[in-house]
Amino acid sequence: MTHIAPAFDGNQIAASAPSKSRRIVDDYEAWVDEVTPAFTDAADAGQPFTIDAVARDKNLPDPPHPKSQWGSLPARLQDAGIIRHHGYGPSARCRKSLVYVWIGVPAGQREAVAQRRRDERAAARAERRTERRAAA
Repeated sequence: MTHIAPAFDGNQIAASAPSKSRRIVDDYEAWVDEVTPAFTDAADAGQPFTIDAVARDKNLPDPPHPKSQWGSLPARLQDAGIIRHHGYGPSARCRKSLVYVWIGVPAGQREAVAQRRRDERAAARAERRTERRAAA
């Protein structure tokens, strides 16, 4: 059995080029420092946004482990008082899934929001500690 390669006459449609992947930053903290200004700008705009939409619009780099580390960025931004949860919306990549929609905290209130989050976390830690001691 012989294999004969078909002759191409140029009528075949060429396959689309593979999508260009985003640059990956090796250091997580350096990545956070690099992408935070883009999200601060999005928060200052006063319009709801998704993390993925900002990352795509600004062509932001990926973290060292993109599948797991994009999810920790909103928590850091919330802890800094930059964003707050606004609702849910469709994913830009997969229309069947819902993602968080964020909105910016006004610049004058960011430190107060960040302090409140720190206080709430400290109270929750103290409560868990008390419950553990009571259970022991």
